[in-house]
Amino acid sequence: MVGIVERTEVVSPEPARALGALLDVPVPDLSREGLPLLWHWLYLLERPAQTDLGPDGHPVRNCVPAPPGPGRRRMWAGGQVRTRGVLRCGEPATRRTRVASVADKQGRTGPLTFVAVEHLISQGGRVVVEERQDIVYRPATAGGLTAAEGSEVVPAGPGEWAIEVTPTLLFRFSALTYNAHRIHYDRDYARDVEGYPGLLTHGPLQALAMAEAARATGVGGEVEFTYRLVAPLFDHQGLITHATKEPDSVATSVRDRHGRQTATGVLRSAA
Repeated sequence: MVGIVERTEVVSPEPARALGALLDVPVPDLSREGLPLLWHWLYLLERPAQTDLGPDGHPVRNCVPAPPGPGRRRMWAGGQVRTRGVLRCGEPATRRTRVASVADKQGRTGPLTFVAVEHLISQGGRVVVEERQDIVYRPATAGGLTAAEGSEVVPAGPGEWAIEVTPTLLFRFSALTYNAHRIHYDRDYARDVEGYPGLLTHGPLQALAMAEAARATGVGGEVEFTYRLVAPLFDHQGLITHATKEPDSVATSVRDRHGRQTATGVLRSAA
């Protein structure tokens, strides 16, 4: 069983520039201002051996977290990120990862296992990012996730940002984050094996879209961002995000092109 995993590498500017090009968003001065919120997801990644991958593309051994049992379907449910400083490019950083908690519950489709994974990223002798990722494992026999769709399209309104979700975009985001989960790029597998009506849009991609919408409002400094994935989002449903500045926070959300909400987030100052 794998306990704490530690990985150190120099934070290179190339992945950040690639993400900026992928989402068509501005890239800041990476050596002075550092990475925007959640862009650390491109760095210090696990790179498992091909022989350690399961049929769905996720690692099944020598990894954190390890699946709680064979054949379980893995989904990203949400998380929280707190920045404690600036993560700069051109300098080494270290990520320490451990499983913080495991809880078994009974869901509508069968047993569910909720796993909280903790990441601490340090640079220059101090922790600059604290993170908790909430992962849920469900039975393989539960069937695919479906999403009710309205017939009326609700176009992006003032203050909303629409991202065209295509197989190419999902594949490139998977490559940037070294995510081999086949539900994001292999339509035949997603449909025929896991029973989905389309390619699943990554939970982290939705969270990044919300963080970028918040960044566009001018929020900065040390922050705490809590987000939750509330419904599946498939590639043919689009992605529209919005951020609203409130007195002491920024409320963010993602919806599909029919107005159905799929993710929510709240960003607050961590000072």
